[in-house]
Amino acid sequence: MATRKRLLILGSTGSIGTQALDVCERSDELELVGLSAERSWEDLVEQARQHKVGRIALAEEHAAARASEAWTDGQVLGGAEGLVRLVVESEADLVLNALVGSAGLGPTVATLGEGMDLALANKESLVVGGELVTALAEATGAQIVPVDSEHTALHQLLAGQPPGAVERLTITASGGPFRGRRREELQDVTVKQALAHPTWAMGGKITIDSATLMNKGLELMEAHHLFGTPYERIDVVVHPQSLVHGLVQMADGAMLAHLGPPDMRIAISYALHGGESVELPVVPLDLAAVRELTFEAVDLDAFPCLRLARQAALEGGTAPCVLNAANEIAVHAFLQGSLRFLEIPAVIEQTLSQLGSEPVRAFESLYEADREARRVAGEAVATLA
Repeated sequence: MATRKRLLILGSTGSIGTQALDVCERSDELELVGLSAERSWEDLVEQARQHKVGRIALAEEHAAARASEAWTDGQVLGGAEGLVRLVVESEADLVLNALVGSAGLGPTVATLGEGMDLALANKESLVVGGELVTALAEATGAQIVPVDSEHTALHQLLAGQPPGAVERLTITASGGPFRGRRREELQDVTVKQALAHPTWAMGGKITIDSATLMNKGLELMEAHHLFGTPYERIDVVVHPQSLVHGLVQMADGAMLAHLGPPDMRIAISYALHGGESVELPVVPLDLAAVRELTFEAVDLDAFPCLRLARQAALEGGTAPCVLNAANEIAVHAFLQGSLRFLEIPAVIEQTLSQLGSEPVRAFESLYEADREARRVAGEAVATLA
């Protein structure tokens, strides 16, 4: 029998993590060696019991303490250091990073630093870490495989293409719950309306990023770093049906498209099985029933977050890190009811304008930029509240 692949899942209680566990249950090739969550200790302990995992970690120290009291069948690690320790000591063959936000950067660095392959659902790692993250992977020989419907699609479409054959990459966007609305129609949208995504079931922060189209800005940067494609050759197009996940324009004018049901288990399984297609309980597309696929341009006036993300990407340096931190602060404020929907890009733009971009020479530069951006964005939120 072939050796099973040792898998560590970070963020196992979230949307991606729970679907990854579903994929694992259906596979004889994967062996779970650890799980982590931010603060959902009861769910994490239940997962550890169900999947017979001996080590878990919680980023929040208080939650880790509660888990230690409730679960004595294994080891509980706590805090950011505990999360990194879980990675370093896991001896995993593959780490799935499904953490939300810039908190995922530290575990990404730890994973790649140990030479472990990384299945990356935490797009902020590449947005914030950029060239430093990809250089680290290259130095240790670790592979970065995307866990995202759009980047998985591009990864498959680009496989085996010779140099010079590909002209452009296109990422598709559902358009979110407010597709087709003009800017003036977004003034008073509610949190409940913003969380009502028409296609995907995701966590709160990611769903709001989808509503503002910031998620496409982050994916734009992720595609640049994953595939080494210049920003001017990466497009975003709105595709309401969410069935075409990525497109590649070839040098000869032909275009390749990746189609599939909007089910994240396809992307997760692809990454966990080393780029192989394995059987999943997913209903395949019936194109006759679908009938039509439509595409439209992004309205950057109504959804300026995509414009801001592309601007930060082109500036480079610490600008993507500043953008990401300001967005996290603004989205949190919106979810708490202390910021209006259109004030999210306003806070981001103000923070970018105030801090600009500095060169990135080490990961510490990024942590400093992140802290400063959160402070400035927090002040901007307080002014608007």
